Amino acid sequence: MNRYLLTASVAALALAATAGFASARDQIQIAGSSTVLPYAKIVAENFSEAYSNFKTPVVESGGSSGGLKEFCKGVGENTIDIANSSRPIKESEVKACADAGVTDIQEVRIGYDGIVFATDINGPDWALTAQDIYKALAAQVIVDGKLVDNKVAKWNEVNPALPDWDIAAYIPGEKHGTREVFEEKLMTEGCKEAGALEAIKATGADDKAAAAACIAVRKDGKAVDIDGDYTETLARIDSNKTGVGVFGLAFYENNADKLKVATVEGVSPSVETIAKGEYPVSRPLFFYVKKAHLDVVPGLKEYVNFFLSDDMVGPESPLAEYGLVSAPDGERDEQRSAFEAGKTL
Repeated sequence: MNRYLLTASVAALALAATAGFASARDQIQIAGSSTVLPYAKIVAENFSEAYSNFKTPVVESGGSSGGLKEFCKGVGENTIDIANSSRPIKESEVKACADAGVTDIQEVRIGYDGIVFATDINGPDWALTAQDIYKALAAQVIVDGKLVDNKVAKWNEVNPALPDWDIAAYIPGEKHGTREVFEEKLMTEGCKEAGALEAIKATGADDKAAAAACIAVRKDGKAVDIDGDYTETLARIDSNKTGVGVFGLAFYENNADKLKVATVEGVSPSVETIAKGEYPVSRPLFFYVKKAHLDVVPGLKEYVNFFLSDDMVGPESPLAEYGLVSAPDGERDEQRSAFEAGKTL
């Protein structure tokens, strides 16, 4: 079967699937980013109170990549309606969706969040830079002009101003969108600032291989991937009082009685510093809607409109109170208009 006939067949099966589950499922199904998870749960609870004729949406975690993988499995009652994500969807994921019959995807940007480094509340103050993070956690570093395996054991070996603590960093696992922001804005930048990128290229590596080497994290137990949500990271720090964890700003702010946050490049993370663009490790947050489900799953369209309302994502909303950095007025209006117009990727 040629490519065009195959695509047509997939589309026909997808259409049949959506036509067949109109009465089979009456509850919105959502999965994805652990960062977006608490926001989506707040909206789901408020939506249930405002729209008693619809069932409360089911909101689950699984990480941005995990949620998008589920989202792209196809159309129909056994597939989710919305994928939450703390990063933009990748071209490869859009293609995977299309190959499975998910051809119309609507992107919704809900606001902004920051990525923070935090330690136990009783620990010393921390002032980190991207270069510190790279030198502590990279698989390979520059020593005497040569690229070697990272053997640094303590934070104060990276920077004398940092504590005399064994390096133990709990970072998001590779399925989390937070991990990609961590790699892009900290590991990659730190690699450049440390001169490691040029040293890697000098070994003959091409741009792609050099970029991959910059974000490669050491595997000797000093950097630990956390595949669960932020509560698992918090538990690790609770059991290791000299551990350092990576969190979303909102999670930190809601656990500020247990955690002490570090500055990054001299800036403290806060709603204000992120809104002003001063804090260097911030990112937009998204969810993706399966357009084919909008007129089939009861309440789905109403849920998205409710989520985008100023009552949910405006500066005085419960999401802002929890820690979401609201987008500017014009951007919020733009998101509402794009959804109403049915704009797809």
